[in-house]
Amino acid sequence: MSIATRPDPRPPVPHLADSHDLIRVHGARENNLKDVSIEIPKRRLTVFTGVSGSGKSSLVFNTIAAESQRLINETYSAFVQGFMPTLARPEVDVLDGLTTVITVDQQRMGADPRSTVGTATDANAMLRILFSRLGQPHIGPPSAYAFNVPSVRASGAITVERGAKKTVKATFNRTGGMCPRCEGRGAVSDIDLTQLYDDSKSLNEGALTIPGYTAGGWNHRLYSESGLVDPDKPISKYTKKERHDFLYHEATRMKIAGINMTYEGLIPRIQKSILSKDTEAMQPHIRAFVDRAVTFATCPECEGTRLGEGARSSKIGQVSIADACAMEIRDLAEWIRTVEEPSVAPLLAALRQTLDSFVEIGLGYLSLDRPSGTLSGGEAQRVKMIRHLGSSLTDVTYVFDEPTSGLHPHDIQRMNSLLLRLRDKGNTVLVVEHKPEVIAIADHVVDLGPGAGTAGGTVCFEGTVEGLRSGGTITGRHLDDRAALKETVRTPTGTLRIRGATAHNLRDVDVDIPLGVLCVVTGVAGSGKSSLVHGSIPAGEGVVSVDQSAIRGSRRSNPATYTGLLDPIRKAFAKANGVKPALFSANSEGACPACNGAGVIYTDLAMMAGVATTCEDCEGKRFDASVLDHLLGGLDISEVLAMSVAEAEEFFGAGEARTPAAHRVLTRLADVGLGYLRLGQPLTTLSGGERQRLKLATHMAEKGGVYVLDEPTSGLHLADVEQLLGLLDRLVDSGKSVIVVEHHQAVMAHADWIIDLGPGAGHDGGRVVFEGTPADLVATRATLTGEHLAAYVAG
Repeated sequence: MSIATRPDPRPPVPHLADSHDLIRVHGARENNLKDVSIEIPKRRLTVFTGVSGSGKSSLVFNTIAAESQRLINETYSAFVQGFMPTLARPEVDVLDGLTTVITVDQQRMGADPRSTVGTATDANAMLRILFSRLGQPHIGPPSAYAFNVPSVRASGAITVERGAKKTVKATFNRTGGMCPRCEGRGAVSDIDLTQLYDDSKSLNEGALTIPGYTAGGWNHRLYSESGLVDPDKPISKYTKKERHDFLYHEATRMKIAGINMTYEGLIPRIQKSILSKDTEAMQPHIRAFVDRAVTFATCPECEGTRLGEGARSSKIGQVSIADACAMEIRDLAEWIRTVEEPSVAPLLAALRQTLDSFVEIGLGYLSLDRPSGTLSGGEAQRVKMIRHLGSSLTDVTYVFDEPTSGLHPHDIQRMNSLLLRLRDKGNTVLVVEHKPEVIAIADHVVDLGPGAGTAGGTVCFEGTVEGLRSGGTITGRHLDDRAALKETVRTPTGTLRIRGATAHNLRDVDVDIPLGVLCVVTGVAGSGKSSLVHGSIPAGEGVVSVDQSAIRGSRRSNPATYTGLLDPIRKAFAKANGVKPALFSANSEGACPACNGAGVIYTDLAMMAGVATTCEDCEGKRFDASVLDHLLGGLDISEVLAMSVAEAEEFFGAGEARTPAAHRVLTRLADVGLGYLRLGQPLTTLSGGERQRLKLATHMAEKGGVYVLDEPTSGLHLADVEQLLGLLDRLVDSGKSVIVVEHHQAVMAHADWIIDLGPGAGHDGGRVVFEGTPADLVATRATLTGEHLAAYVAG
């Protein structure tokens, strides 16, 4: 054998670049993390588990994802960084081997009425281009099919010096697709004038009944001292001109009460100042006024399509862009396959791929014109996933926050295959998850705990799924838990009759919901559960409805302020020290003067990103030093707000600090599994499941007879589900009726009565496919839910 052909017995030397296949975290101390050090394999699927509040989000989102984003932001110029949010470096000693992180969270999409599923993805933009090329009659460029673009026609003169000829007349036209009547919203608002004023009174007698327009205030003086109307004449006696000036006058600068002000009619003023805002963000009394005074109806001109007449008249075959957007996405995908035109072949291929991704991810029942604000947290997260499935990027880190939230067991398998597909493209996939079906597909598991809050923040286990099962941690012990079917079920005390329900995809549903029992409404995602429950059982007299919508609050809001707990605590401190309660509020007299009670000082660095630094005067405690001299039970107010709910419950339950009013609120918070939350923790740091349980704890004080809950197990560890079932049982045993929209099999097995909707999603759903006890559902196995529940209880 010649030397040239002899095989080399030595293995090839690994390339140095291949040695960086781990993300190393050393000494992480963010929130409740206790000096955590772990190594996460790249290009693998790692699942982070642990009880709620154990530190999963602190490690994955607040440390790994936050540092990756901060480092990426630093690559931009100082000018660009000035427009970016401020990101402080996480509390960690070493973070090594990071890649670009793409976070796919459960934050609800904005509630802007012009934001739809189509505009939130690229689907709407591609459809507009398609219609601008192939639509007949041809009406203009893609903007002519956009309901967010108004038509503009302007004319003027442009002066151009060119020899003797100096002026060129010019006109400007832009064709937009926006309906001029509803301005692309699809609905028009009608204002009930009787809710704005009492026309039997004059302005000076307090005729105006709008919040903020009380006699003597500036809003009131704008009209009473304008000189356009007689403030002493009853509104019913106004002349036609006075009535027009009072209600509809265009904006005009004038001197009122010696001050230059802009006067405009009451209706346009209210529309700008109140009605243009998101109702969810309004204070309760203003929202109540809007609900009373404003009725929303489908726009009569565009029939809710948001598009002008031109955009609706242009069609491909028999289909307009409005028809296409109103179709269920799976039907739209089929229709797009029938469109064949070589000149737009690449566009059609991209559009088909996007629409197929919706179907594959289990969102084929949505339509592109569905307002994005109406999507659930789980649906919003999956819509965001659409953008990444077709991405050409590889070797990035995807971070998911409970991607199975809102998914029926039937749909979880589909989600698992998508996570594996992202991993197989060469990406690192980090998933915060509680569901055993997702933990089972992990390449690597990190279990945090052992408890929540201060009792958590350490790594209890790191390794394979099999290792977790035998590892002895709380997650490992509960991984194979199976709730047994009830041997006996409660007898209903009455029924809530629903007849002819047709909201969204419901098909004229008639159903009797039993009262006095635990009733679970289930079915695949998009089958019509929320439409039936929230559409037919409106929150109001006797009904307490707790959903997962965001809690509105700034970084100054915390569980103590949201639940009303701070009031009895402030009074207890005030009584014990003989001072005013306002001293013990960081938003009032007791605030640290240096940071105004925020605990941090925000420094604007002009062109560069601003910086948030802990206030040196109060050391982040938010209160003036003199306030901290006042003690209750040996603790000052900042130490009390730093307590967990469980510690505070013990503190206010007995001894010198005994405060029954505070103890009652704390007991309710502990009952819903929030014993680990700190009283002063900003609301902006809570997960979707924590927000819902915080709302549930607040609503438990209300005198409602019927409780409607929307997936209360969202964000709950396997061990905490048992505690939730105990809470639901206590509610029912105290005489309440509990109706739960839920996918978790443990809750289904524990129910007294199940209503299963389906059989599929969208137009394949909307029917009641089963009513009865869980045992009957398992025995018949007639539905998808029945099959999965039977497999679950069989173990």
